[in-house]
Amino acid sequence: MTERPLDNRVALVTGAYRNLGAVTAETLARYGASVIINDLDKPDLAAHGQALLERIRAHGVRAAAITADLSRSSDVKRMCQQALAQFGRVDIIVNNAGPFNMDPYVSLEESTWDLVLNVNLKAVYMTAKYLAPQMKANGWGRIVNMCAGSAFIRNHNVYTLAKAGVQVITESLALELGPEVTVNAVSPGQIFESLPDIHAFDPTFGERYLARTPAKKLIRRAEVAEMIALFCMPSSGTITGVTIRLDGGAEIPRF
Repeated sequence: MTERPLDNRVALVTGAYRNLGAVTAETLARYGASVIINDLDKPDLAAHGQALLERIRAHGVRAAAITADLSRSSDVKRMCQQALAQFGRVDIIVNNAGPFNMDPYVSLEESTWDLVLNVNLKAVYMTAKYLAPQMKANGWGRIVNMCAGSAFIRNHNVYTLAKAGVQVITESLALELGPEVTVNAVSPGQIFESLPDIHAFDPTFGERYLARTPAKKLIRRAEVAEMIALFCMPSSGTITGVTIRLDGGAEIPRF
């Protein structure tokens, strides 16, 4: 692989001001892509976004930030239109944004149902709707969706439902958008740096998850970002409709 195989490509990464999204955005920049980052319009996120823009530009590429609430269809449309207006094209979409919730269905608020499904799943359909046609017209495109290990279990409830849907829409979009555009998904298990977040819901989850993994270690954000970048490479043009699990083998079926 050449040092900058994504030169002259433009990537949009949603939910990107912090955490995995930020690592992914900077990884794509390191491989030569100009990067548009998206996140919510919140004061506590703004400083993270500005710092990330500086790190992206340090790789010698263009960068921009577009705030948008991806639970709102009008915001998704505006984000996509603004990205095209500023950069003239979008070659890569990384649908990273995705709020987590594991409330029991019988006590789940309808507003939470809408938030989790809209951001995790509906936004995947909408970014493809507004950006994939120009990818096909340009003759090249990459879409990478964020699935999760929760898609393969049944007690993370609405989040499971959303992420299982991501796997299905990834395969459907791959059929629709080929041959010019590939569509794949990454499905991280428990990410090491995100343990404090999941422990707020389930304090024993990390320990139990690690015990299930043949690899006996948790994946890190940089490793997930590298797999996302691999899907985006020119050399990955025959890989499409794939959801790859990055979970240390935790979800291998067993009796």
